[in-house]
Amino acid sequence: MITIVDYGMGNLRSVQKAFEKVGAEAQICTNPEEIAKASKLILPGVGAFRDAIQALKDQNLVEPILEHANSGKPFLGICLGLQLLFDVSYEDGEYEGLGIIPGKVVRFQDQPGLKIPHMGWNQIDATRPHPLLAGIPEHEHFYFVHSYYVAPDNDDDVAAWTEYGCRFASMVARDNLVACQFHPEKSQNAGLKLLQNFAAF
Repeated sequence: MITIVDYGMGNLRSVQKAFEKVGAEAQICTNPEEIAKASKLILPGVGAFRDAIQALKDQNLVEPILEHANSGKPFLGICLGLQLLFDVSYEDGEYEGLGIIPGKVVRFQDQPGLKIPHMGWNQIDATRPHPLLAGIPEHEHFYFVHSYYVAPDNDDDVAAWTEYGCRFASMVARDNLVACQFHPEKSQNAGLKLLQNFAAF
């Protein structure tokens, strides 16, 4: 069973429906005990980093998420769910993250002609083959909505780069853990293929 963490921040039903489209069952869950039992876990999210990390703490979800990420069982972070995995975010202050992947979350720099947030379709350039990208053409386009991006300390954690005023990590991967800045559930066929690959991961 695929379990989607519900901590009050994100359109979880759209992620669940995307899995249904590819024939995979996914449950939305708020219970820390159930999340701890999950065979595959998804941490989605939209909104402010500060509010999200506080919600995870208030709902006693930090420990089961960390345990799952360190267990070897498949884990997928989406959008804010990617950013939460890092050490620290500088969104409207300085806030400690889950510390699973070394690095930080920073804002796009203001540049002439560069609209922030980064919103719409953009291509990803994979750094290496990965099971979640199997069957997806190189330089495929995915849907993004974000003003902040992750800056991993170690480039080995980067599974794909994207260009938007600078080169940023649009997907990270380490062992059982994968996370993407783009929204696969909004990315049509390529996104559905990625979620199908996760269901089989």
